Amino acid sequence: MRRKPSSPLPQRNGLDAARLKLPADGPWSSLRDHLVERLPRVAPARIEEMLREERIWAVSGPLGIDAPFVPDSYIWFHRDLPVEVPVPFDVTVVHQDDDIVVADKPHFLATIPRGRHIMQTALVKLRDSLGLPDLSPAHRLDRVTAGLVLFVVRRELRGKYQTMFRDRLVTKEYEAIAPHSPSLTLPTVVRSRIVKERGVITAFEVDGEPNAETHVSLVEHRNGLGRYHLKPLTGRTHQLRLHMSGLGVPIVNDDFYPVLRERPLDDFSSPLQLLARTLSFVDPISGEERSFTSGLKLSAWS
Repeated sequence: MRRKPSSPLPQRNGLDAARLKLPADGPWSSLRDHLVERLPRVAPARIEEMLREERIWAVSGPLGIDAPFVPDSYIWFHRDLPVEVPVPFDVTVVHQDDDIVVADKPHFLATIPRGRHIMQTALVKLRDSLGLPDLSPAHRLDRVTAGLVLFVVRRELRGKYQTMFRDRLVTKEYEAIAPHSPSLTLPTVVRSRIVKERGVITAFEVDGEPNAETHVSLVEHRNGLGRYHLKPLTGRTHQLRLHMSGLGVPIVNDDFYPVLRERPLDDFSSPLQLLARTLSFVDPISGEERSFTSGLKLSAWS
């Protein structure tokens, strides 16, 4: 397989340049005409401005307003960034060595750039603060969930750490605060089939062969609330939130389950009471047994 060319543009604010591969053929005589059709959300005037200012590059260098359409070639450019609401909580480093970084991600901070969250993400902040331009995540944590995320320092190692998560070789344990139900028999194991459709913000459970499994136990309770220990054996989208809601004890401040509620992006007042507390695994590089614990606390309990 032919290796994709490296970007001729350096990172900007911890972000890699976007890369586009041009089609093998097409009716366009100029790069400008192709980009206007391919990027309908970008105003034609903005595309022309980027070309005039030599903000769009090929492997050989910057491309101008008269650049021709070159089939099967690659181009790079830095996207215009959306206006973001600053997340008023810090991402902190729990562990760092030559291979990995383990970070405590706060509530409301996305793991990686996506959609309306670009600069306000754990990945971009850590790349900038640690001076590690090749830092990449081995897995992801929901924006509204706090706790441990494992990042890989060097790109060539990322596959080995991602494979650990894919093959369920990582033990992940969570803490959640939810209503206490005296009638609920715990500990228990919840198994269900979870489906997440593209373009739909929430996931849902359907009949069929289970593809999600969570061990749930009650650590302690007081004043109508319980502190729960959750151990997922699988990693389906919103699995813990769905399973707790299905037990009749939805996690405190869950805006998705059992009822979807809108929350402004600048409302940081009621964080979801879910914390990725521990990560344990055998390091695929060193063979060492590793275990990390979050230093964060859930406000509804503490």
